[in-house]
Amino acid sequence: MAASLREIASLLAIEGASRFKVLAFERGARTIESMSGDLPALVAASDLTKLPGIGPVLSSTIAEIVLTGQSALLEDLRKRLPPGVAELSEVLSLPKIRALHEALGIASLAELDAACRAGRVRGVKGFGEKTERRILDAIAERAQREQAVLLHHADETAATLTSMLRALPGIRRVEVAGSLRRRLEVIERLRLVVAADDVTDVLERIGRDVRFEVDTGRPGWAALRLAGNVPIDVRVVEPEDFAGVWLWESSAPRHRDDLRGRAASRGLDLTAEGLAGAPTDTEAAVYDALGLPFIEPELREGQGEVEAAERGELPPLLTRDDLLGAVHCHTDASDGRHTLEQMARAAEAMGLQYLTVTDHSPAAHYANGLDADRLLRQWDEIERVQERVSIRLLRGVECDILEDGTLDCAPELLDRLDIAVASIHQRHRMDRDQMTRRIVTAMRQPWFKVWGHGLGRYVLRRPPIDCDMDAVLDAIAGSRAAIEINGDPHRLDLEPRFIREARQRGIRFVASCDAHSTRGLHNLRFAVDMARRAGLTRTDVLNTLPADAFAAEVRPAR
Repeated sequence: MAASLREIASLLAIEGASRFKVLAFERGARTIESMSGDLPALVAASDLTKLPGIGPVLSSTIAEIVLTGQSALLEDLRKRLPPGVAELSEVLSLPKIRALHEALGIASLAELDAACRAGRVRGVKGFGEKTERRILDAIAERAQREQAVLLHHADETAATLTSMLRALPGIRRVEVAGSLRRRLEVIERLRLVVAADDVTDVLERIGRDVRFEVDTGRPGWAALRLAGNVPIDVRVVEPEDFAGVWLWESSAPRHRDDLRGRAASRGLDLTAEGLAGAPTDTEAAVYDALGLPFIEPELREGQGEVEAAERGELPPLLTRDDLLGAVHCHTDASDGRHTLEQMARAAEAMGLQYLTVTDHSPAAHYANGLDADRLLRQWDEIERVQERVSIRLLRGVECDILEDGTLDCAPELLDRLDIAVASIHQRHRMDRDQMTRRIVTAMRQPWFKVWGHGLGRYVLRRPPIDCDMDAVLDAIAGSRAAIEINGDPHRLDLEPRFIREARQRGIRFVASCDAHSTRGLHNLRFAVDMARRAGLTRTDVLNTLPADAFAAEVRPAR
């Protein structure tokens, strides 16, 4: 059922249906996937609309599938669109899919791949040899994406799954482990650790659950899959083994190796079964048995954190509660979804003290960027809204870094702003030397600026721009600039390795949400994830400061 609803959502999106209709079917899929009741019984009792996110249209579709085994809407969508359009749309637009289907009968990615490799696609009107190469590259990238999900999608799946498992009899505890707990940008497999009084009984119950595709062939493990989602490994252990196993499954291999060596030197044995030779009911107790303070999961990568812990030099990592302001926020004046007042009130409800209004500059015409007149009018609106809200509103702009490195905002306006986020939105494929000069020039502009989503990547969709990062970071270290840690879960830019290199140069940071809606304000948590993985503390991040102090630090004025 969940797979059918997701297919409807996908086909509706391809056809250009309203975003709200598409989201309704996606939400319906998640609801059905996570429910524990008897679906046919709910249909018979006409109680489907009592489920969260299920309205009359979804209720009718679900009932139709339960009663007839098919959906007229889904069948109609399949007839209207070319065969294989759902997977083909991940690498081609709908008009190109239609053209290739009519000319070559292509109805799957495998057929498209074979046609490109045989040189047949270049013979179709509107295609060429370069297009064939781009399609092959896109298919390869898609294959990589298929094996992984983004951090926020993994969070959603983990929340659904942990809720399901906690409802099963005999389970004492369920916790996320693996790369998701370490907050990596891309999750290839979800990993959960479960404490149960009777391991065999719980594994048998999981194996009988119709909501999962299940393989319980490995002792102590269940390999699961929810409809259309990332693979999941569930480790079930007895309660006394939970802490050691959870630590093991939450650590990268190099961190495990460091701990195993330390355990061996103390006559202990740390393995995938936990720590033998010492009582440990918590992860902290495991570390204590090894003579170490607790090491946060985000640091467990085998990059010197064990040695730092030995020396008592582990940093007190940044937390979400440390952030006092939402930085890098868009409104409906450019490409945001909500009004300035809606954004302000949502940030206020989150307990934040200030919000920066940073709509796009004129060069971002595709995002309805603000010219000088519209920007000045927005300042008037900020004054009016400020009278109605308690949160401090700071006037700013997300200013495009133009091809020559100049900033897309008049100097007299930059001098009057509270904050300027300087970002690249166009011409991402400049060669390495040109791109380096472009960014270095921008960072050396005399105004204070925040380098926004620095390398311009979209995780799993667009690679980072090519530049000499050492030269760029050196320029920033000698300039009036800070670096944004962008919390948009599709960006998560810069990567932690570059954040660490920047910190070594004394560069300061802003943990931003890059919010284009009230919901996007919560992207702050993902920015914190990246900052923690890089070992940042609250003193490294400017928006841990109160409003006045923050404004004084980031004011662009020369």
